[in-house]
Amino acid sequence: MGNDLFFYNTLGRIKEKFIPLDKKQVKMYVCGPTVYDDPHIGNARPLVVFDLLFRLLKKNFGSNKVTYVRNITDVDDKIIDRASQLKISIDDLTQKVTNNFFDDCKYLKCLDPSFQPKATEHIQEMVSIIEKLINKDFAYKKDEHIYFAVEKFSNYGKLSNKKTKELSAGARVEVSDLKKNPLDFVLWKPSKNNEPSWDSPWGKGRPGWHIECCAMSEKYLGKSFDIHGGGIDLIFPHHENEIAQSQCANSTKFFSKFWMHNGFVTIREKKMAKSEGNFVTIRELKKKYNGQVVRLALLSSHYRQPLNWSDELINNCKKTLDSWYELYLENTNAIEDEDISSLNDDLNTPELISKIHDLAKKTNKGDLNSKKKINNVLKFIGLFSENPEEYFKFRESNSTVSKSYIDEMIQKRNVARKNNDFKRADEIRKELESKGIELKDHKDKTSWNYK
Repeated sequence: MGNDLFFYNTLGRIKEKFIPLDKKQVKMYVCGPTVYDDPHIGNARPLVVFDLLFRLLKKNFGSNKVTYVRNITDVDDKIIDRASQLKISIDDLTQKVTNNFFDDCKYLKCLDPSFQPKATEHIQEMVSIIEKLINKDFAYKKDEHIYFAVEKFSNYGKLSNKKTKELSAGARVEVSDLKKNPLDFVLWKPSKNNEPSWDSPWGKGRPGWHIECCAMSEKYLGKSFDIHGGGIDLIFPHHENEIAQSQCANSTKFFSKFWMHNGFVTIREKKMAKSEGNFVTIRELKKKYNGQVVRLALLSSHYRQPLNWSDELINNCKKTLDSWYELYLENTNAIEDEDISSLNDDLNTPELISKIHDLAKKTNKGDLNSKKKINNVLKFIGLFSENPEEYFKFRESNSTVSKSYIDEMIQKRNVARKNNDFKRADEIRKELESKGIELKDHKDKTSWNYK
């Protein structure tokens, strides 16, 4: 494949060679959070996956030649309901959750996108698109609601690979007697008392969810662009509706050339979701793990496959990163194309991680070139973002066991071993293991790591 990039395109269900519309400016849009509550680890997966894609595109086309847009949905039914439950203002809620989200992105070592627009700052753009759709007879008004007429768009269902007659209202498709067709979706609706509202040609109201991303992507990327990303759960109806709105409003052949979707994060093989109550927030993980460990865990499986989250997964990644940090170099060279070639094949992170393990084995045998390579690769994918002192300081500060206690116990164990009291030595090892400390015996010393 050389340096060519190949990505799986949900639109067509095949892996295709990536050729940007304009090599001078590659354009990518990824659906961001609805800021009604703190993100869980399932929400974190697209943050890390598309951050990695952003890094790869910048590497291949130039650091200043990639525009990455990730939106903030700050007006939505969930936000209104959550603010009401907490008895706080909508502005207070969205500002708090948005700030927490930005902190989470930093914790996960994600680069800042080129733009992070908020839906509430682009209402006029949404109104303009809706007016186009009405004028072109793709939308209709009913009791102060504006709906998109799905039957007017012949390619509806192409992204989700479903025929219109196979689709039904329900789940994430609003059920309403106002619709001409159960699959029609709202573009604009009147606001109730105390709900956010804006002026429009159809009276005061607020936008539907799907129109928001169309307006923001068009403003920053144009009517057609290269890559649209998000979680697999967004394929239908959100991304299907985005395509319909945009193509009909702008009379374009396509909205996004490539559609890339990451798989679910599961717990005990069941999708992680707030509605199910089986979720782990990123803020919870901050208390126990360095963000690099969580990032490695999220990259450990191929992005299109389900990722089963467990204590075993995160702790294994913690041990792995601990061992890699023993090979850390402060100064490294520019990354070589061949060292990250696995990413060119649809972001094949499992293969890349396997190669990193091979480099680590060679490094442990004294191969300095492999040591340089492993540092280059890990820094490229967003790891080794701190020096060892900072990395292990986080571990120590989050451990209930002090360094002086560990050193004292190792000294006692060494005395026991010297006196051939191996039973006592083994007891000390197990005691430290129960506190999350792992010992490694070498020829002339004993080292330790947090498990």
